[in-house]
Amino acid sequence: MNIGALFTRHARYRPNRLAFAFEEQRLTWDELNRSINRLANALSDLGVQKGDKVATILPNSSELFETYWAVAKIGAVVVPFSTMLLEQAMKSLLQDSDTVLLITNSGFVPSINAIRAELPAIADDRYLLTDSSDTPGYQDYHALKSAAADSEPVGIAIEPEDPFNIMYSSGTTGLPKGIIHTHSVRAWYGATFAASYRMTPESITMHAGAIVFNGAFVDLMPTVYVGATYILLGQFDPVSYIDTIEREKVTHVIMVPAQIIALLKAPNFSVKSLESLEMILSLGAPLHKEHKDELNKRLPGRFYELYGLTEGFVTVLDKMDYDAKPDSVGVPPPFFDMRIVDATGNDLPAGEVGEICGRGPVLMPGYYKRPDLTAEAIQDGWLHSGDMGYVDEDGFLYLVDRKKDMIISGGVNVYPRDIEEVIARHPAVQEVAVFGLPHPKWGETPVAAVILQEPGSISAEALRDWINANVSAKFQRVQDVFLKEDFPRNVAGKTLKRVMRSEYSA
Repeated sequence: MNIGALFTRHARYRPNRLAFAFEEQRLTWDELNRSINRLANALSDLGVQKGDKVATILPNSSELFETYWAVAKIGAVVVPFSTMLLEQAMKSLLQDSDTVLLITNSGFVPSINAIRAELPAIADDRYLLTDSSDTPGYQDYHALKSAAADSEPVGIAIEPEDPFNIMYSSGTTGLPKGIIHTHSVRAWYGATFAASYRMTPESITMHAGAIVFNGAFVDLMPTVYVGATYILLGQFDPVSYIDTIEREKVTHVIMVPAQIIALLKAPNFSVKSLESLEMILSLGAPLHKEHKDELNKRLPGRFYELYGLTEGFVTVLDKMDYDAKPDSVGVPPPFFDMRIVDATGNDLPAGEVGEICGRGPVLMPGYYKRPDLTAEAIQDGWLHSGDMGYVDEDGFLYLVDRKKDMIISGGVNVYPRDIEEVIARHPAVQEVAVFGLPHPKWGETPVAAVILQEPGSISAEALRDWINANVSAKFQRVQDVFLKEDFPRNVAGKTLKRVMRSEYSA
């Protein structure tokens, strides 16, 4: 089993059908497969072997898209990083992932040069640039690819449980979590979501989010699985997004709530321009019911909602179930199981709130080099989500709260502890609590409540600026700092973030 073999298959049986489009580039399955083969062979020519880690720091592009599948064909492991990473986080993740080759563009050269001496696993000839041929110390991605053969790589045996990618959960503390997905896991992504979305080889998928995040595979894998058309956008702009749907007759899209809201408010929104859509799937954060209702009123019979964890459990609310279960996030797909458990691991009856646990064929084998964290997350074969919810009498899942207080901003998972550990280093800070507040564009944004060692020793604005200069990634920057004399706490002394969240959301 090799995920890259899907492209070989479609090139043989659907050679002249449109496979991929990005900006002005449009490739049939035959053209796309040959292009992927060239890159796969170029990487092999550089000495990349089965199991080697190939990292990317790239925005949405054809180069990023093709790297996933070229790496798969030769049995290496792709490690896609966010372009929002700052230097120290970049160094930490490249080291932690054991990366041996890096593909990026000239915009990241200054940052990479600053840390390059601390990346001994990457040989000097294994830094590739996708947009430059004359940068000292870097190889030309396109020149290497053009010089390679377009034939299928041979002699590489891939087993279903061989790793395909490592997705890092955040970016990051000194203890990053690299989530491993195998070829089998990604194959199940394809089969599971293609069935869930009623996707066919004639479907046309469009994606505007960054494909370095795991949420992108929720529509990417089923599209590739059935051999449909995948249209990748460089970024989300609601006006051009609608225009592209109308022009290309797009059938399937996934969007985070902020994008759905922007779509509904776009000046060129019309039922006619979006009539080709068969699916609008919301994921990444809760979509408020008022927006769900407006979407279903204007574009009925298209809304799906997905709840899931990169570690390997999902539920899907089908478009045919929305009217009866509008507040639910659906049910597990076939071959998945779900439990709601109490603090001691006992199953809870319908209607009672507990931790959501799940298992199924997309469950990760573990966190990269972190058996300790893997053992915490997966117990007796069940993934413990850290999210709280309940099921109704029909087995439909309802989310209640995030036990781990994770913030989802613009579809990106932001972990408060990562930010709190940075803030705690400031000498003026005695105690800190980071939580998310509603934001009209991003869904949620991080804020920090702080108790100072000495009242008046630093202003909220100055502390906010210091925090934002020291976090690892842009999405970890806080919008506000609230200085407090004390935090609300329960009888055990635990800080009640939900109380502060309610206070500042009012």
